[in-house]
Amino acid sequence: MRYLAILLIFIPSLFLAQVNKYDRSADIGLVIGTAYYIGDVNPTKHFGTRLKLSGGLTYRNNISKRWSIKAGLLFGQIEAWDEDSDSEWIQNRNLHFKNQFTEGSIQFELNYFDYQIGQSANWISPYLFAGVAYYTMKPQAYFKGTWYELQPLGTEGQGTSEGGKKYNLNGLSMPFGAGLKFNIYAIFGLSIDWGPRRTWTDYFDDISTTYADPDILEDENGELSFLLADQSIEKEGINGDNANMQRGDPGRKDWYFFTTVSLNIRIDKPPTSCWGYVNGRVRL
Repeated sequence: MRYLAILLIFIPSLFLAQVNKYDRSADIGLVIGTAYYIGDVNPTKHFGTRLKLSGGLTYRNNISKRWSIKAGLLFGQIEAWDEDSDSEWIQNRNLHFKNQFTEGSIQFELNYFDYQIGQSANWISPYLFAGVAYYTMKPQAYFKGTWYELQPLGTEGQGTSEGGKKYNLNGLSMPFGAGLKFNIYAIFGLSIDWGPRRTWTDYFDDISTTYADPDILEDENGELSFLLADQSIEKEGINGDNANMQRGDPGRKDWYFFTTVSLNIRIDKPPTSCWGYVNGRVRL
């Protein structure tokens, strides 16, 4: 992943010597949208979670009319409940979570057609993007009127004498996807995109492996960990609890997704420069 980030930053510079200076530009973006995830609570359905508002900022260096490097900072929130599932097993598990997370990314964009904000001849293009991102997250669960952070509680026995260490709250992800860019007026453009993020964690939802022994969990991690770890409607274990029974699927890593609209504002040249100003009027 480290080498991918280096390539995303430096490979485009190889093209600069062959690019006309008027093909280069820069813009900032004001982003708004939503996020969702695919994981243990929502295994298959796109947009199948309780959608919340997301947003952020971007800076795009357009090294030509086809190639761009974009740096982004996005703030997302995902919320999903077992009770919303079509699966009876998932409904019976009866867990839920909310995850507020932040993503910083560097992405490499390829426009299908020549595109530049402020140019009437190059006013629209579909595009593809891929890159590398770093996220920080905070899975939480709701209990008696309060949202509690789940990672410190070790709900699958992390931190107990029979469990491993607690999972990381940050990591790398790989964003990629597709979108559409088009100009609105003068120095303003709009982009709409959809982008999956491949992660290497199974704990975006705090669910991964098996239920911990409830006695050990309560004794070593506390009553709240015990209460939030197993909220199933009917227990499946022979001892009247779910100890060592399946809680999640550790073989499938979690994915999160952004769907966003961005207002992009060209910042590298004023409207009176040659690219967008003809005979005293802004060229559209």
